[in-house]
Amino acid sequence: MASTNSNICKTFDIISIVLLIVGGLNWGLVGLFGFDLVAFVFGPMSILGRVVYGLVGLSALYQAVSFKSIQQRWECGRLSPSSS
Repeated sequence: MASTNSNICKTFDIISIVLLIVGGLNWGLVGLFGFDLVAFVFGPMSILGRVVYGLVGLSALYQAVSFKSIQQRWECGRLSPSSS
């Protein structure tokens, strides 16, 4: 049961990272070229565009709140004995 829960959490981790990458690339385009890709694809402040922006924001919140548990789930925050 714990493995299934961990797999579900890892799936959320991956989805949230993908959304953050999309959001980061979109902000990079806005900052560098004044081009909002989400607005271009879905229309300026359309319902779908707002959903994408909302999901990106929720992904950032999820990553910020879950940072330590994500590291433990992926076994990233630990030093291995050989790296000491």
